Amino acid sequence: MGFKRKKGDGEGEEMESEVRGRPSFNTAERRNVILPSMIKNKDKRAKVYAKQKHEKKVEKQKKIKARDAAEKQALELGEEPPQKMVPKTIENTREADETVCRPDDEELFADIDADEFNPVLRREVTPKVLITTCRFNSTRGPAFISELQSVIPNSDYRKRGTYDLKKIVEYAKKKDYTSLIVVHTNRREPDALLIIGLPNGPTAHFKLSNLVLRKDIKNHGNPTSHEPELVLNNFTTRLGNRVGRFFQSLFPQEPNFRGRRVVTFHNQRDFIFFRHHRYIFDVKEDKQSGAKGKDAVAKQRVKPRLQECGPSFTLKLVTLQHGTFDTKGGEFEWVHKPEMDTSRRRFFL
Repeated sequence: MGFKRKKGDGEGEEMESEVRGRPSFNTAERRNVILPSMIKNKDKRAKVYAKQKHEKKVEKQKKIKARDAAEKQALELGEEPPQKMVPKTIENTREADETVCRPDDEELFADIDADEFNPVLRREVTPKVLITTCRFNSTRGPAFISELQSVIPNSDYRKRGTYDLKKIVEYAKKKDYTSLIVVHTNRREPDALLIIGLPNGPTAHFKLSNLVLRKDIKNHGNPTSHEPELVLNNFTTRLGNRVGRFFQSLFPQEPNFRGRRVVTFHNQRDFIFFRHHRYIFDVKEDKQSGAKGKDAVAKQRVKPRLQECGPSFTLKLVTLQHGTFDTKGGEFEWVHKPEMDTSRRRFFL
């Protein structure tokens, strides 16, 4: 039989609320607390909600002012200011990973010296890239490939036709290409990139999404033929370091700074964001406050500006395979599986 609690008995209710992790209120306190959801009138409910929101904002501003005053006072007294609070994000609360690269890891440096990208990155070989498509091309595929050619120096495009991919790999080896990029399309839209290192691999398969071509970018710029600078961000693990060196091997290692071109591969939560920009330094004159007329002295200030050239897209690593493309006998270094996505704070790159 069930036990019927008395109306005046608040002890059991307080214990139950503590177990659930919610603040416990007595009967008198509960009468004073008014939640917007308890008010049926829409206008009154909106006013109460706006008032509570304003009170929270004022309280937050008071805390910020008190923190700034304490920091200023500590600096005046020559003491150390209070430690700044760092907000918790998914990036800085990621799960611990043993494969994170460290500056004193001798094994990592030994692997770097012996990997497949070393001849290109040491400038012993000039990178030369061949770009092709899958057998069924799309409407946006040719435009995307032409923009890839404008981004990657020393890149050539060849039609796929009915040739098998292994034959294309052999052709690229004979012509001394260092990399092969295959643009895969589905439903008239590029949806994957297959990048093959030549002559000995590796082969990386990326899922491609959020493609925006140059003509669709507002106020876009037109890239020049100068060799671009390369920026690689947040490739922290051993797998990420290998993928970053793979991207690096596509570009010449002697950028031309006169062109002011920058190609960025930014890794965030295992999504690799590609961007292509041009930068410029504007010199602006600011008049000093308080001075008037002829006595006003102009102070020069340099301000950098960015102009996106396109294309922009997002990559997600699916597989990384030893050697060149081989679906049957290939040995995979890393394969993404759904079972690996056990936590939002677990990253591999």
